[in-house]
Amino acid sequence: MNPYESIAAAASPEEARTALRVQRRRIFYRLVVIFTLLVLVSGAVGFFYARHWTRQAMHDALPQLDGVISISGLSAPVSVQRDGHGVPHLRASSLDDLVTAQGYVTAQDRLWQMDALRRHAAGNLAEILGAPLLEHDRAQRTLQIRAAADRALATLPADQLHLLERYAAGVNASIADQSAHLPLEFRLLRYVPAPWTPRDSLLIGLVMFQDLTNSFPQELNREALTARLPSHLVGDLYPVGSWRDHPPAQPLIDLTAPQQDIPDIPLDESQTKLRRPALPTASPEDLLALQQILKNPVCDGCFAGSNDWVVSGAHTATGKPLLSNDMHLAHNIPGIWYEADLEAPAPSGDLHVSGVSLPGVPFIIVGHNAHVAWGFTNLGAEVQDVYVEHIRGSGDTMEYQTHDSAWHAVIHQQEIIHVKGAKDVVLDVPATQHGGVNTPVISGIFPSEKRSLSLRWTIYDPANISPSFLAVDTATDGAGLISAFSSFGGPAQNLVYADDQGHIGYHAVGKIPIRGNIVTPSPISPVPADALDPAQDWVGTIPYDNLPQATDPPNGILATANARVTSDDYPYPITLNWAAPYRNERIWKVLTARAAETKDHLTAADMLALQTDVYSDVDHVIAQRLAYALDHTTKAEFTTEKVAAKRLHQAADLLRDWNGNVEADAAAPAIVVATRAALWPLLLDPQFTSQPGTKSDLQPGVRRTGAALYTWGNKSYAEEWLIMHTPSRWLPPAYSCWDDFLTAAVSKALADSHAPADLSRWHYGEFRPINIEHPIYGQSPILQRVLGLPTSPGPQPQSGDDVTVKQVGHSFGPSERFTADLSELDNSTLNLVLGESSNPLSVWFMDQWPAWYHGTTFPLPFSHAAVDAATTHTLTLTPK
Repeated sequence: MNPYESIAAAASPEEARTALRVQRRRIFYRLVVIFTLLVLVSGAVGFFYARHWTRQAMHDALPQLDGVISISGLSAPVSVQRDGHGVPHLRASSLDDLVTAQGYVTAQDRLWQMDALRRHAAGNLAEILGAPLLEHDRAQRTLQIRAAADRALATLPADQLHLLERYAAGVNASIADQSAHLPLEFRLLRYVPAPWTPRDSLLIGLVMFQDLTNSFPQELNREALTARLPSHLVGDLYPVGSWRDHPPAQPLIDLTAPQQDIPDIPLDESQTKLRRPALPTASPEDLLALQQILKNPVCDGCFAGSNDWVVSGAHTATGKPLLSNDMHLAHNIPGIWYEADLEAPAPSGDLHVSGVSLPGVPFIIVGHNAHVAWGFTNLGAEVQDVYVEHIRGSGDTMEYQTHDSAWHAVIHQQEIIHVKGAKDVVLDVPATQHGGVNTPVISGIFPSEKRSLSLRWTIYDPANISPSFLAVDTATDGAGLISAFSSFGGPAQNLVYADDQGHIGYHAVGKIPIRGNIVTPSPISPVPADALDPAQDWVGTIPYDNLPQATDPPNGILATANARVTSDDYPYPITLNWAAPYRNERIWKVLTARAAETKDHLTAADMLALQTDVYSDVDHVIAQRLAYALDHTTKAEFTTEKVAAKRLHQAADLLRDWNGNVEADAAAPAIVVATRAALWPLLLDPQFTSQPGTKSDLQPGVRRTGAALYTWGNKSYAEEWLIMHTPSRWLPPAYSCWDDFLTAAVSKALADSHAPADLSRWHYGEFRPINIEHPIYGQSPILQRVLGLPTSPGPQPQSGDDVTVKQVGHSFGPSERFTADLSELDNSTLNLVLGESSNPLSVWFMDQWPAWYHGTTFPLPFSHAAVDAATTHTLTLTPK
């Protein structure tokens, strides 16, 4: 008898039905519990299986570090000694074998990064990441990065092509050895890397070229903003220099002396005299979307930065020069640089060089050899121009007009974009020609653009793509180094150097266009130029010997930090858009002050202290001005409401007592930086008008975009000038005086930033933390939980801001810190942000992070004795 029959036999019909319902509920609940337990158990089993699978995949992908590996392409064994931070020290008996081994070892640690970077440049990311990357790929194909690499490859000198082939052979040998245990990123995305080719190395170089020279969006942003602002305000927004500038070749000046008061006129009167642009037809929404599209998905937010300086032996404890360099780029996992030490005989002399390399490209980019050390900052030269083309017809009948009024057929390049999980996208990229070089029509990037805009860029000339650093790495002195860079096409850089003979020097390097006339060059147009205007046609490049330079200056100091490097009488326009002068000014002040103290000679420790310096003169000055405004405001809402008044008085006290150091635990810099961010929308958005003749060309909710379109490099100086000089033309009508307006900016900043009621508890480092994410692991919280191990340092408080020598942002800052000691090269130091490896299970994944974060560093062993003493693993690569 089953349970239901027992219930029915023992009770009345009503009682039986009730008991039956109770029994069924009990059974149902038991089944729910059992099902839930099964789900939980299966979920736990699946979770632990997924964790085991990912951990095992990462473990299997760790490279072999000891013993012997036979690889194709070698003619003799190559020794690979790894030091305590995993830095490979390669010794080979021939240059070919060295380059092959460099490709092999770099791919051991950075294969997925290399593959992702070449895909980013070529516009092939949608093939592995799907439709979300389609617009990125469309932009890259329109910009013709891959086509530029193909053209350069076709004209590459035979010796350079040969070296790229040897490097590719090493990478491919590494891919073959990793085929059974590829890095986890490949396995998660379900694809395998294609063989490496010389073109891929060119693409990697073009990634850096693009990141450091991609200025055309700023040109279009300026056009849009200028067309929508009252013309008498424009000159204040785009300064091309300041009293704080210190070009490296300029004689020593007293930067502490009081400066002449600047009258209440536009910062650069010449800017107000420029042609007011016809209103662009590309909408602000399209322009802002471009800023997101052109972000490097592998190196999000990359833009130009960096510090470098060199001091002569007259100012050092050893009597020999010290050189320091920290290049500021976006932080990602892994970092952009890969440390290496390379040694082999070379045709032009023995090669022994140590420093940082770019994964995917042979040789060392920044570092030192046995005789000379060098470092870079981005020059910021204007090597892109946007032209408004005159085009008629459509499709295959399209024609463009040239200076001689002739019409020529538009060139068409068909691009096929593969999209994971979707159909291929076929893209037609039209192009005109200027100076015999294709200039792609980029209007397709902007759906609302009605004009035909083309882009001229130095990378479209194959002669400007020079991938080999062999001559640089084998230079025997400063003069030889300068000679080696004479054929360097770009990106244009500020080079500083020091050699073992005691010489120091500076030289701008890279090909920079001359516009209009060789004898009297035309000014650079800050907005798109008419393609038929001969004044904006490129007629050559600035002669190498005429680029800004200095050798062994009497004061024994040279420094650059992306600020203006030309004097007022320099004959060639390089750019209008220099970086803000504050980092450069601070470096010169610190070094010249220390140099004046004859009993206190500089050491490598002093160089590191300056690299991590967080004093901000402009923030300090602005803090004092804001404190004054808070003390003198007359607006009732800030003086009669007790809570608001008390809070603003506390802000004034904190600002007034602050010493100008942007420390992580300080409250004042948080108030200043937040107020600076709040200031521009309050100033610009009320002035930002819609297109004349229409109700509005801005979508609802996106109207207030004036501040977002203001992307000038010297924006901070314009900000300082406006705050300190308070010109009446900028005061919004809602305020009777600047004190009230600045108080409102502070109040808005505190509200927008959710500052605590007690402002003394507001810590700058928590307000502006550093946050570095992996491009794959960082996008999925579930995946991070499955991995069960740290894949990033996580958000952490940090000191410094965008104008301190330690220039930092949320995911931006020094990508390395390097100091060369020419008295004893083994005393040189170098550290990356994270580490050599891209594998989270490697001990070298984030081993360098504590030193970077806390402002310490590591020795960079160079001599055989120092390398042997530091060696923890030795691998021998032998011919197969």
